[in-house]
Formats: sequence, structure tokens, C-alpha cells
Amino acid sequence: MSAPNGSNGDGRLIGKSIKRVEDKRFITGKGKYTDDIILHGQTYAHFVRSPYAHARILNVDTSEARNMPGVIAIYTGADVAALNGVPCGWQVNFKNGDTMKEPKHPLLVADKARHVGDAVAVVIAESRNQAKEAALAVMVDYEELPPIVNAAEAVKPNAPQVHDDAPNNTCFDWELGNPKEEVDQAMAAAAHVTTLEFINQRMVPNAIEPRCYNASYDETSEKYTLYTSTQNPHVIRLLMCAFVLGIPEHKVRVVGPDVGGGFGSKIFHYTEEALLTYLSKQVKRPIKWTSERTESFLTDAHGRDHISKAEMGFDQDGKVLALRVKTYANLGAYLSTFGPCVPTYLHGTLLQGLYTTPKINVDVTGVFTNTTPVDAYRGAGRPEATYLLERIFDLAALEMGVDPAELRFKNFIPPFDGVNEPGYQTQVALQYDSGNYHGVLEKGLEMLGYEDFRRQQKEAAHNGKLLGVGFSTYIEACGIAPSAVVGSLGARAGLFEVGQVRVQPTGKVSVFTGSHSHGQGHETTFAQVVADKLGIPMDDVDIIHGDSDTVAFGMGTYGSRSLAVGGSAIMRSIDKIVEKGKKIAAHKLEASADDIEFDHGKFTVKGTDKALSFGDIALTAYVPHVYPADLEPGLDFSSFYDPTNFTYPFGCHIAVVEVDKDTGAVTLKRFIAVDDVGNIINPMIVEGQIHGGIAQGVGQAMFEGAEYDEDGQLINASYMDYCMPRADDLPMFETAHQVTPCPHNPLGVKGAGEAGTIGSTPAVVNAVIDALWSGGHKVKDVRMPMTSERVWRAMQTSSSSY
Repeated sequence: MSAPNGSNGDGRLIGKSIKRVEDKRFITGKGKYTDDIILHGQTYAHFVRSPYAHARILNVDTSEARNMPGVIAIYTGADVAALNGVPCGWQVNFKNGDTMKEPKHPLLVADKARHVGDAVAVVIAESRNQAKEAALAVMVDYEELPPIVNAAEAVKPNAPQVHDDAPNNTCFDWELGNPKEEVDQAMAAAAHVTTLEFINQRMVPNAIEPRCYNASYDETSEKYTLYTSTQNPHVIRLLMCAFVLGIPEHKVRVVGPDVGGGFGSKIFHYTEEALLTYLSKQVKRPIKWTSERTESFLTDAHGRDHISKAEMGFDQDGKVLALRVKTYANLGAYLSTFGPCVPTYLHGTLLQGLYTTPKINVDVTGVFTNTTPVDAYRGAGRPEATYLLERIFDLAALEMGVDPAELRFKNFIPPFDGVNEPGYQTQVALQYDSGNYHGVLEKGLEMLGYEDFRRQQKEAAHNGKLLGVGFSTYIEACGIAPSAVVGSLGARAGLFEVGQVRVQPTGKVSVFTGSHSHGQGHETTFAQVVADKLGIPMDDVDIIHGDSDTVAFGMGTYGSRSLAVGGSAIMRSIDKIVEKGKKIAAHKLEASADDIEFDHGKFTVKGTDKALSFGDIALTAYVPHVYPADLEPGLDFSSFYDPTNFTYPFGCHIAVVEVDKDTGAVTLKRFIAVDDVGNIINPMIVEGQIHGGIAQGVGQAMFEGAEYDEDGQLINASYMDYCMPRADDLPMFETAHQVTPCPHNPLGVKGAGEAGTIGSTPAVVNAVIDALWSGGHKVKDVRMPMTSERVWRAMQTSSSSY
């Protein structure tokens, strides 16, 4: 019989695979999501959205709709034109120092629609169906305008203009790394240059729960409440109050209840949140809106969408000399909350990868188009950077006739722990914390049986089969960096986290965290950390999050920051609890506080058997009859933690594929992932995060992609048309871990939530290209998703890209 809470009898919980405690309510249908919340006097909203990607609004006629059954009110863009639009949270300026172009993103458009799905009006009615029926009766006269959907085409002369105040549809141009002249010189001296032009296609997040908001206003307290399917309630409150509606924050409560996935798409402040909050006061009743699935396709922030040209130069021995990158990043019709940050400070800063590249120059142009706004999608900039580097590395190996693994070993940054020597300073601003990059590739090759595979590949080619192996050795930056640093780079908010630990008189513990959970398992992992450090059962720990009236403050969950930043804030409060507990114990045990040790839930006088339990100290703190005179009662501490640096998880992903030479169909035969995410709190949860990330990364490589036609219509805006991977498309993943602790946070953790997505996509594409080359088809690229048609066409002509 195992010990309770998975401790295996040793009393320690960190590092144990404990089943997620929150799953009981989810698998029994007891979760509570925003759409489950019905308020007294509930009304429902439905939006009138533009069917055109670019159209001037000539007239909005609501007369018929206003007289339909159940209709309470209808608002158009003209009715809310005086309100501010939703803000952008990150400023990225032009190379010359000019401020980026930041056109208004109105709550409802009054002048012209700029993408299909742009909201023109909203109908509020007694029921969801009545609101939807009335919305169909709102007549909008449009003057259709020519749209532009391709970022590289949008910056050309005479392209249709999305915003009058953003000439050439350019939001910013941005550069990082070594001076371009130095990189040009290094490239000119190279013995071999590999060039790759490619599209990192647009992705639709597709969380299982669509966005949903329920807003109300209490006339007696003059207070607003917004229930929202968000990843960060406090950030939504801050943006909505300070920048859109001008409401004092203490008059607004934002609650993120159970949230059914986000993948980044629920980080951002959307127009519907602010609009419904504002209108709840106008109609004096609660208003709920739940997105329909096609509406989600059209209005949830998309991800990726880069058009890039990358050039990498090597010397005669295969050492990298330089990397030169030009990217056009599609930002969509408006700036989403963190849209400008993703293709710049979360992308360009990762183009060192794991390699000692001495010269790097990256140039990014952010572009407006008549498409859905683009922002962070699981990985956010780092998958795009990894895809670029790892694709060009494997392609260079094929072109030069060298082994792709050996080429990596030759160029890896040497191992370093960040303790006995400083972190590794890159050419693109970041300083890595710790790493052993050789180790993950060595373990991956061992798991693959690399030499045996190459023999099998040659045998398969003789038998008319195309087998391929693809490598991806990645690094990511997560647990986003110090507020002062990101502030200097354009962030308009601090990126700290808050953790409050409240010990009750009976020794039970309530933990209030600003890190919102929407599938990550915080209620388990945070409880493991607290219970382990305090020496109490996990059942005695309650994790509370998601309510701005309950949790003092917090910056939310994204960028694999929860344990590294949120967990570190909790650790600081635990340290304060223990420190105060030692003072209380010293007084009761008639000893010096310096002589008190705390371990396994006991405060002990060093070298004696005199001890008090954690529960004894908790009760004494609230019944302070025998208590230090200079100490306040209670045992409750809050802490803010502002990280000193990013954390840098890394790993090696290896894909094995078979390509049908007659049809081009790709079968993923094996997938190996060796990840180093620092210390691991709960291996089972980390494994689940890695698995989910791999599925999404494989999805991009083989199945998924938002497709716009020349009229700006999203032609696959439903599950009938947008393909995602199913279980039978994927093999059993083979996973392993290496542990290189982070040297600058108290838990030594690095972050695992996005690793699978970052490493997997290029591994799969590299494997397909390797398979084609093994059959004599020297194709440089196959456009993602790699449909059988695209692969087949590439084989017919062996041209550079399909």
C-alpha cells in the first residue's frame, strides 16, 4: 500500500507523480465554467459581424430588429464611439526610433470593417435565440473594399490600406543582433550558404471551451462583475479599467472560473469583455455572450503567420559563421494585447538557438492585413524561431552531405550550469541560464538507435519505401523576464507574480495565487510544493485562484511561467511563514530563534528532542497566550516575485516518418522527445504537458492551418474544414528527461507547458524532407501543413518548395 498523497512514505512530495486533484470535478461533470453561470435577470448578447474582410459601413438599420420579441437593446459602433478601444500591451518601435503605428481597435466598428467577423453591432435580448434572430434582422449597408491578406504583399506600393494612419500597412520594422554589415561580411566569407524561404502558417487555437463572458452591474454598490474565460483575470481588470472604460479598479471584480483551455488565445483583452461590462450598466441587467465555434475561428486571436527568408553560412569544417533572417509578420487587422512582442522579443531573441553562431542579424516587419488579429499561440514566437533554425540546420546537413546530428554536435554551446560560470550570452540579447545541449541529443540518438535506423532507411529505399528522420534541438525562453528589463523593451505592464500563504489556526493552509489554471494542474503542483515545504499533507492545502476580489493581484498564466514565477512567489511566502514560525517556537521552547530548525513539519531545538509541530505553531499564532511580545499574531504572508531572468528549457525531438511514394501520404512512425525543463515537481503532469504540446506541434506540421482566400474569407472556419490531429494519427510518444536546474529561482524549475509544441514541428518536417532526399527528391521545403498533395507534387518536380 502506498503512502497518502503519493509520498511513497518518505514524506516528500516534490518529484512524485501525483494524480491531479482537480480532475475529480472535471471528469464527473462538476466543473463550473463561465457559460454555466446564470445570474438573476440574465440577458444574452449576439453580435452582428461583417461578412466582408474590408468594407466601409454606410448605414446600420436596427428598426426591425428592435421590435422583435425579447429584444432589450441594440448598440452600434456609433453608440460607443466615444469609448477607447482595447489597448496593446507591448510597444515595438521602428529601427529609426519612431513609435509603432497603433490604430484604434474599437469595441464596435463604426467606419469600416477590417476583417471578416469585425463586430458592427450587438443585440441584447431575453434569450440567446431571440438575440440571434434579431441580429439577423439588423440591416447593414456595406461598400466592399479590396482586401489584403498576405503580409509580404501588404507592404508593397499600391496595396489596399487597412488603416489610414499606418502607411504601407506597416506597424513597425525592427532589427536585432549584430550589425547587418558584419553579418553580410561573414556570409560572403562562408564556404557554404544554405538558404530557405518558407511560410510558418497561421494557426487557430481551438480551445475546447469557446470564449464566454457574463457581465453585471450592481447599482447599490456601483460595482461591476465580469465572469470571463480568461488566463489572467487581474490583467483583464487592469486593461479594461485603466485604458478602455476608466472605471476605478476597486469597483470591478473579474472572475476566471474553470477555463477549458486557452493555448494563449485567452490571455488577451478582447473587445467583447469591455463592451459587455460597459453595457451591463446601461441595460441594468447581466449580459452573457458565448462564442459559437465558427465565431471563434473568426475572432479568437490566431497564431504564427510568418513569411521568412533565412540564410546560414558555414566554414569549410561545418562551423556556423552567420545567420541572416528577414521576416514579414502578419499582425492581422488590429494589434492584439501582445501581438507586436511575439515576432520580435519572443522570436528574434531565440535565433541563437543552441549554437555558437558568432554573427546574427534578424529583421522583422510587422504588418497589418484584413485578417483576424494575431497574437501568442502556445510557444509564442519561440516555435517560429525554432522552426527556422532547425529546418535550416537539417537542410544544410543534406546539402553539405554531412550527418545532421554531427553538424549539431559540432556547433553546440558547451555545457554550463550558470553557477560556477556565468550564463551564456547570445548575440540576440538573451543570456541563457544553464544548459547541457549535448546530453539531450545523445540520449535521443540512443533511444532512436540511430545507426540501425540509417541502415533501415537504405534498405527501405531499395524496396521502394521512403523513410526519414528529422531532428530538432530547441531552446525556449519562458517565465518571462524582469519587469525593468521587459519595460525597457516595450512591455506596458510588470511581469511579476503574487503568492499569498495563509495558515489557518488549525494548521490548514490556503494559498492565493495570481497564476490562473486552465488545464495546467496548479491545484496539484502548487499544493505539492506547499505541502512538501511545510511538511503537511496535501489535503491540508487549498489552492485559490481566478478571482480579483479574493487574490490580491497577479499577472496570470502564459509563457510557461506558473511554477518559475508564480511558484517562486509562493516559496517566498513559505519562507516568511517558516521564519515567523521559528520565532514563535523559540519563545515557547525557551530557545534562541537561531537554534530552531524546521524540517518535515517540525520546529526543533538543534541537538535536542524538544520540538513543536507545525499545527502547534499555527494555533499559537492565533491564540497568542504564550507569544513573543514584539511579534504580531497570525500566520499570513504575501510576496511578490519579479524574476531576474527568463528560464531556458531545452531538448531534443526526433521524428521518424514514412512517405508513400505513390500518394505523398505521410505516416508518423515514431516520435522521441528528450526535454530538460529543470527540476520536475510532478512528472506525470509534465509528461501530459509534453504530450499535448507534441500533438499541437505535429498538428501544425501535418494537418492544421488557417486558409484565407483572396477576398479575405477564412475558408476553413469550421471543424468540417479545419483539420486537427486525432489519436490514430499519432504514435505512442517516447519521452525522457534530463535535469539541468535553473540557477536563479528557488525551485530550480524552467517551464514545460510549451516545450512539446516548440520542438516537434520542425522535427516532423525535417523527417519528411529527409525521406524525400533518401528517394532522390532533393526538395528544400514542403509548405505546412504537409498534405499528401503537397508532398506528392514536390516529388514530381523536386523543385525547391511546395
